[in-house]
Amino acid sequence: MLNFEMRTGPDFGSAAPQYPTNGVPDWYRDAKLGFFVHWGLYSVPAWAVQHGEGVNIPTEDAYAWHQYAEWYGNTVRIEGSPTWRRHQELYGPGTSYEDLADRWDASAFDADAFVGELVGAGAKYVIPTTKHHEGFCLWETATTGFNAAARGPRRDLIREFHDATRRAGARFGVYFSGALDWHVSDFPPIESDTDLFRFRRNDEHFSRYAAAQLEELVERFSPDVLWNDIEWPDGGKGDDDYAVAALLRRYFDAVPQGVVNDRWGVPYHGFLTREYRNIPDILEHPWESTRGLGYSFGFNQAEDDRHSLSGDELIRMLVDVVSKNGNLLINVGPAADGTIPALQLAAMRAMGAWLGENGDAIYGTRPWIRFGEPLAPVRYTSSAAGVHVHALDPSTGEVALPAELAGRDIRWADGSAARKASHPDGTVTLSIPEGLRGAAVAVATAG
Repeated sequence: MLNFEMRTGPDFGSAAPQYPTNGVPDWYRDAKLGFFVHWGLYSVPAWAVQHGEGVNIPTEDAYAWHQYAEWYGNTVRIEGSPTWRRHQELYGPGTSYEDLADRWDASAFDADAFVGELVGAGAKYVIPTTKHHEGFCLWETATTGFNAAARGPRRDLIREFHDATRRAGARFGVYFSGALDWHVSDFPPIESDTDLFRFRRNDEHFSRYAAAQLEELVERFSPDVLWNDIEWPDGGKGDDDYAVAALLRRYFDAVPQGVVNDRWGVPYHGFLTREYRNIPDILEHPWESTRGLGYSFGFNQAEDDRHSLSGDELIRMLVDVVSKNGNLLINVGPAADGTIPALQLAAMRAMGAWLGENGDAIYGTRPWIRFGEPLAPVRYTSSAAGVHVHALDPSTGEVALPAELAGRDIRWADGSAARKASHPDGTVTLSIPEGLRGAAVAVATAG
């Protein structure tokens, strides 16, 4: 996956625009856990080729066999791809991808119940996709009739998400596909990473179109997070009033404690993004790990429990990311009707239960002097309460700690004092209480 902060678009030299100087606010760094919600036309077919252990897809076929169901609108145009073949069989050769807009029935969507599950799972912020690369807008926009208020659901889904999220006391953000919009483009399908940046519009007209949509979102929803994807059109990166530098300045005027990500293709960014990647050590700059519970962001009905994170795996991922100075933006992919699939829901609820008991060791923390120990299943976070020790494999019954923590008062999350065995090298081994050995992660605090 790309590091988007390395892509900074045209070099304007001395004529480069002035970008904001806003950093990453403390609320974001304290939040630690957010939820992406990928929901769109792609949720109607809800299908992509299965990926995972034992599946070997050649690099040259990666886009024709894309793991992301939300890329259905692209893979269906690659003649001979599995998605193309399935679409012909299921819908007939005369049905285009965009025709699915009128088949989208979201009648089961209850925004308060949906967001309640996300907040119950521990989310401090919620970011739905307002427009993915397919170009279908999920809010009632004046810029195009290709939107959820005019077709399909015939509802302003982003307004419903926004209102429910605010009522639940969580922060609200918006995902927006800045430079890819297949609805207003005539390019061939994307079949490589090179095509990803070649087959997109960079003209002034499209730049103004994207800017008008983003400004609508900011004006109507005052989002705490602006999460842009796959850069911004080059025609909107200059010093014009409709260009991204001016858009971001106006955004921060409207939302002073807002934050943006790194996927704008300009020299300015807020937090870094890392997608479906393991980060080996602490990153000094605030960053966000993002991925789906399965191998796709959009719901893929072909996946089962072999392809999706269990509750225990999700909890351990959260702990690992936070120990390295990151936030976890985990994605839920609803079915077309607006319900959360049972497999995803089970993992979410398990994480919520764990955070209910151990949230003090996650929320508001910062990295310790190191994230863990070489080859040892342990992670550290720190707060005013001390160093939080996360034992990633409690079933072993013990966890080894370094000499820096040996002399401290150490207590488990259940309040019990830790039993310590000291070693000549100054390290100690803690005995994990029986009642915590079945947990995904057992937490002790060295005060």
